Amino acid sequence: MPKREAETLTRLELQIMQVIWKLGSANVTAVQAALEHPLAYTTVQTMLNILHRKGKLRRKLEGRSYVYRAAVSESKATGHAVRDLIDRVFGGSTEALVMSLIKNRQIDADKLAELTRKLEAGKGEEEDQ
Repeated sequence: MPKREAETLTRLELQIMQVIWKLGSANVTAVQAALEHPLAYTTVQTMLNILHRKGKLRRKLEGRSYVYRAAVSESKATGHAVRDLIDRVFGGSTEALVMSLIKNRQIDADKLAELTRKLEAGKGEEEDQ
């Protein structure tokens, strides 16, 4: 499996990972119960096994069932997803992504200015460390 494919999560994989990140660790039944849209037990089990094979989850046998926990952080997975989106849709250009957000009115000048201020404030904090 190519590295990019292994890093990128499908929509369902992401939903399951979000449950794991929220709960910390869980077995199949707990993940199934916490999902927003109901899925069959076997579907959840299969998806957890796929995520384990991809290296996104760790598992430990407790009693008769596995308990799963995240092997990757939410921020790392989000970073991979954003990078994949930028590469696939915007030819690797972050500027094209930002321009698309502006053109489609998903972000306005005020919000952009606010984000710029936050970014500048964050740079100052990084330099102090």
